[in-house]
Amino acid sequence: MQVDLLIENGRLATLAGGSGARCGQAMRDVGWMERGVLGIRGGNIVFVGDAHAAAKAGLTPAETWDAGGRLITPGLVDPHTHLVHAGSRANELRLKLEGVPYLDILRQGGGILATVRETRQATEAELVKQACLSLTRMLEQGVTTVEAKSGYGLDRETELKQLRVARWLENEQPVELVSTFLGAHALPPEYRGNADGFLAHMRTVAAEVRRDGLAEFCDIFCEDGVFSVPQSRQYLSACRELGFALKLHADEIEPLGGAELAAELGAVSVDHVIHASSQGLTACAKAGVILVLLPGTSWNLGAKPADARFIIDQAEGAVALATDYNPGSCPSESLQLMMALAANLYRMTPEEILTAVTRNAAYAIGRGRRIGSLEVGKQADICVWETDDLAYIPYHFGINHIRAVFKRGVQVVDNGRVVAADVRTTGGEA
Repeated sequence: MQVDLLIENGRLATLAGGSGARCGQAMRDVGWMERGVLGIRGGNIVFVGDAHAAAKAGLTPAETWDAGGRLITPGLVDPHTHLVHAGSRANELRLKLEGVPYLDILRQGGGILATVRETRQATEAELVKQACLSLTRMLEQGVTTVEAKSGYGLDRETELKQLRVARWLENEQPVELVSTFLGAHALPPEYRGNADGFLAHMRTVAAEVRRDGLAEFCDIFCEDGVFSVPQSRQYLSACRELGFALKLHADEIEPLGGAELAAELGAVSVDHVIHASSQGLTACAKAGVILVLLPGTSWNLGAKPADARFIIDQAEGAVALATDYNPGSCPSESLQLMMALAANLYRMTPEEILTAVTRNAAYAIGRGRRIGSLEVGKQADICVWETDDLAYIPYHFGINHIRAVFKRGVQVVDNGRVVAADVRTTGGEA
């Protein structure tokens, strides 16, 4: 068999086998393969096996890459970010340290609304520049696919601007982007006291977004002081009729019932769920809704962490992990840091963590049939780590463990630094 690239002598965590996201105790099955070999052709994986099977298959490579016994995993997937925005909110650090609640900061015009003001004023070129810096940081840490939400416009012009920037970035740099329309992220000052009117306006924007193919998911912040469960139900139902797949920010601050709503509507994922009820979490697990947990946000805000052990052990749900990268509650692009926090805050095992940032994260953004595992027919998105021990990654936190990253079979990171940026991506599920 002729192949473009043969990656050999690796300790593979394939995440292969079965269909769908891994749930409950199955999250610990990462598909170990010693002395593993990957054959890549045309940007896809065409062979997975050990050295003996590779020799028997008669693989003829144009190029060979020796992993030197290192750990090899699927490329990491970050399924919840607010990638495209302007400015920072470093000035709010003092308020946070003084114990001012986030909703109080929001009522004072800070929080999301502060970023809205800066993002409305920014040009598309300025947004591209800031987002490119973040994507480089993510890629260097092994992230090959990123979900990018809008939500810092809260008006037609800026929401569309954010989504146009994400589409441009999707075509001009290696990291694959999946866009989510989050116009219902907060209530802007011009609609104060008229949440229903604002959501009606956002439905018209959603129709334009869908018509122009700018996003495939629709999201809403279902939270006390933001949008209620009935408002979220009506809004998301209308967006589903437009052809969007659904996501929710839910139960982050109060147990409002957003997790139950996600299960009711058959959302692809529900994110945060720090204060979700056990009934809501169980309902999501039964409905196949992926629970996207954001440990960096809990840690940075000094908040209670989500109950990952209940989700995995009792509800038998599927957990994904994400950075929630944004300028406020979690200004960090490091998914490796989130892996360490998941071990310490959530008591997740290294195997569960890896599943949560690869296979399950891919399904949380509708890409699980194409990425998230090392299997024949899957896209060749691959991380090679500077260790052969999976546990060492969350154990030795605060550094970059990446040796190399391959996107569609092309090496884009070497020794933790970007070396190529000419890999084009194509969106959509295979």
